[in-house]
Amino acid sequence: MKKFLKILFILFVVVIVLAGAGYTYLFVAFPKVSAAPDIKIDATPERIERGKFLSNSFAFCIDCHSDRDVNKFSMPVVAGSEGKGGLDYGEGAGFVPASNITQDKETGIGSWTDGEIFRAITAGVSKDGKYLAPMMPYALFAGLDKEDIYSIIAYIKTLPAINHKVPKRSLKFPLYMIFRTIPADANNFGKRPDGTDKLKLGEYYGVACKFCHSQSDKGVYLPGKEFAGGVEFPMPDGTTIRSSNISPDKETGIGNMTKELFIAKFKSCVDPANLDVKKRGFNTPMAWNFIAKTASDDDLGALYDYLMTQKPVQNKVEKISLQGMK
Repeated sequence: MKKFLKILFILFVVVIVLAGAGYTYLFVAFPKVSAAPDIKIDATPERIERGKFLSNSFAFCIDCHSDRDVNKFSMPVVAGSEGKGGLDYGEGAGFVPASNITQDKETGIGSWTDGEIFRAITAGVSKDGKYLAPMMPYALFAGLDKEDIYSIIAYIKTLPAINHKVPKRSLKFPLYMIFRTIPADANNFGKRPDGTDKLKLGEYYGVACKFCHSQSDKGVYLPGKEFAGGVEFPMPDGTTIRSSNISPDKETGIGNMTKELFIAKFKSCVDPANLDVKKRGFNTPMAWNFIAKTASDDDLGALYDYLMTQKPVQNKVEKISLQGMK
């Protein structure tokens, strides 16, 4: 009996040692990315203008890193808060606030090099080498044209400094271990379409749509669920909004929606009269107003054309849940 207990004790010690070694290795070896590249981006007017377009539309930089007016439909960006960060995008994973991306040197990225910003956007690692949670879609940005990423950097460096210290994130177990293994060097940049191929253009812009309208598990899209919606977004009033099915399924998606109606849904949200939450009966984090102010009809039409080429997925989404409503 004593011999058996001794063997059990030894096995227990071995397991503890191996677990400790694995835990230590995880925290020492990851995130496993290269040093920030030594680059200096020439902030030409053309780059700044292109970066402004992307950051205020399909890249969603300003939408995610600013305050949003919860009293208006689609929660438009609050003027003067552009880039200050702080909104929580944890979505059940914990508390994951958006970073301050203004030029404030104390609380923002004013002291970051262009290479450090580039690495954060494309590889998911901050200036101090810490991993970013995948709520910041760096894996998707890594597929953009490198020139477009340079343009985004050139533009966000024009954001006025806002001294706003964002609270530290707090991730649930085991996500704080899993998320640190996701960052990776960006080695497969895309190529920006020239605009003549509308499907390619729609695919290029549709990356952001896929992020919010496709269910995932630990940062990986569920196979066969692309664009099928159902991703949950907690709202300030205690309700939960789920992203719509935007696959071309005719019963549960947008298969019966015309291109004209698709564009009109966005453009209608530019009119302040259509932003009354009480008239709508609910609110949404879907940035209708944000995109409509920047994207052209041609941009939205190209996005529609691309979505219509996707696999129809039958997935009826219950848009809103009142559970927990204040």
